[in-house]
Amino acid sequence: MTDIFQPIVRKVSNMKDIKEKLIDEAKRIEEDSLYSAKGHFEAANKWRNIHLWLGLPTAVLAALSGVSALAQFDFHDILAAFLAILVTALASVITFLNPNEKASSHQDAGNKYNSLRNKVRIFHEIDCVGKSSVEELTERLKEFAGLRDELNQTSPQIPREAYEKARKGIEEGEADYEVNKKNAARP
Repeated sequence: MTDIFQPIVRKVSNMKDIKEKLIDEAKRIEEDSLYSAKGHFEAANKWRNIHLWLGLPTAVLAALSGVSALAQFDFHDILAAFLAILVTALASVITFLNPNEKASSHQDAGNKYNSLRNKVRIFHEIDCVGKSSVEELTERLKEFAGLRDELNQTSPQIPREAYEKARKGIEEGEADYEVNKKNAARP
């Protein structure tokens, strides 16, 4: 009599296995998104600093150059010329590097990866536990994977230094939620 239930037991077991595989893949996308988001935020921070370190001296030197040009002494003519050349060089570097635009681009990409990470976490923590069909869950996971692929193609490349800094921060727990720490501590 138990033999007739074997196909049903196997089907239930396969459904459970499929859901576990869906959850595993969702967790991979979540992890990818975490590292990508944090890497982009680190890169954005680097480019904001470059913008400040180049922009502030350029503004100050431009002001000094203008003031020096108005002075009546010959020394000030030389100083004004030197400052004007320096300001032109710094302004050219800022224009070429465009650090403010790069910072914004990385910040935007980091926010998009964070959004994907949040959606995938909800998917594997809540949706996969619910009564959704395997087919429905599979389609949603494919959407998440497609979104990750699109972000990978359209986002700026994360500099190695920013990725390493992000990885170190993640490993030190910077990206951990307090609720996860509390749940991990429970017996």
